Amino acid sequence: MKKIICFLAIAALVLSCDDRDDNISTYTSSAEVEDFIWKGMNFWYFWQADVADLADDRFSSNTEYNNFITSFDSPSSLFYNICNQHSVIYGSSSAIDRFSYITSDYTELVNSLGGTYTTNGVEYGLAQFSDNEEVFGFVKYIMPGSDADGKNIQRGDIFTGVNGTQITLDNYADLLSSDATSYTLNMAEIVDEASVTDYNPPRAAIEENGVSVLLNEEAYTENPVYLTTTFEIGGHTIGYLIYNAFTANFDTELNQAFGELQAAGVTDLVIDLRYNSGGSVNTSKLMSSMITGQFTGELYLKQRWNDKIQDQLSDEQISRYFTDTNSDGNSLNTLGLSSVYFLTTGSTASASELVINALDPYIQVYQIGDYTRGKNEFSITLVDDPNNSYVYSSSREDQINPNNSYAMQPLVGRNENADGFYEYADTGLEPDTYQLEDLTNMGTLGDSSEPLLAEAIAQITGDAARRSTTELIIIPVKEFSNSKSKIRAFNTAYIELENPSTYIPAIDFDN
Repeated sequence: MKKIICFLAIAALVLSCDDRDDNISTYTSSAEVEDFIWKGMNFWYFWQADVADLADDRFSSNTEYNNFITSFDSPSSLFYNICNQHSVIYGSSSAIDRFSYITSDYTELVNSLGGTYTTNGVEYGLAQFSDNEEVFGFVKYIMPGSDADGKNIQRGDIFTGVNGTQITLDNYADLLSSDATSYTLNMAEIVDEASVTDYNPPRAAIEENGVSVLLNEEAYTENPVYLTTTFEIGGHTIGYLIYNAFTANFDTELNQAFGELQAAGVTDLVIDLRYNSGGSVNTSKLMSSMITGQFTGELYLKQRWNDKIQDQLSDEQISRYFTDTNSDGNSLNTLGLSSVYFLTTGSTASASELVINALDPYIQVYQIGDYTRGKNEFSITLVDDPNNSYVYSSSREDQINPNNSYAMQPLVGRNENADGFYEYADTGLEPDTYQLEDLTNMGTLGDSSEPLLAEAIAQITGDAARRSTTELIIIPVKEFSNSKSKIRAFNTAYIELENPSTYIPAIDFDN
């Protein structure tokens, strides 16, 4: 790899601890976090060239630099001020960075990226009543072995209140905060299906039913392989996999699931990504390789970084290829399919979208459900470890600045498929069959009559009698937020860098 010059003029001025008045890389001891934020974002941020306050020539003196990074109320304010300066045109609309984030606890972030986080086990979506500011929640699924498992709450249930307070657009984030160790959901039910006239039901259609469910938050490790099964229908052996996160720690379990499908001799495959908001880019490559198997060594994706990095990387370094082995070197269980069906919602994001987009040049991809979220960028985890280019490594935790526990997960690049396509950030990936979930008939996950799965089976078998048409949906529901939105590791596609220290010269204040 060519040596990458970091921070341009700024890094060139980092000479010594004893000469800090003459360079702009120094900072007061109270600004360690802010210094980490600016330097990490200056080098890695995908849109660095478009952010005025990240310009390499932004500051003319150490004093000006220090005054700037300490002028914000908090480290988070500095970080989001940087992110909010970026504005990109998505189709006909303009949007700032929606997905970069910062946290004061890198350990919590690393754990959540590995699938361990605090939850009560209720995965829900939030939707808005059409006639006012009031909000209702609907249950997508219950996590096995969680606090909610076995309680009086299940998929398809509806709630309108928390601790006796009606949920609204103004209070939902506080009522359902990740800081709440426990709360009671006030359950509700549909009382007037006939009054429904649009995608968000009017208030009169749903009323509280007097049932309350107490839920407690606890540490939980989610196996993203939620369900694997097969159906023998109409001469087809149809495999069905519900996969709820691209978690690298569970790559072995994913491979085992495909081993079951392989052993069953599946002829067709339905992968349910409705509630999968992303995760490891490498795991997405593994899944795509398991679905196929006949494209080993062919291009899976190309990465596009900011110009500081991109211009100094070879084509090989920005390319990822289909593989036949797992990260641990074991062989992948592959199906050799020439087509696949994906079930999607607006929660389907990032690494989930990457699988759909990356497979499209190679096999027939059918998408059933709603438009996906629209996230084609990837991120890395940054911590205050300048000698490793600020990139987190579990083997270097003793090298992280002990005075700074902050971590950033900024967008640092974009994924492009083998055809060079990536332009789905504006609207998300468009389904071939548009079908929202029905609040009156969520169905049972894994049951062949569940509406979206039934539609996929109908398309595979040609059995129109199984089809759940849009005309039969009584209350189609679109969420505006969900339970995983408060877990910052979700809604991301992250990559693991090899030898990150080679990307950027070490910052050495001790010369």
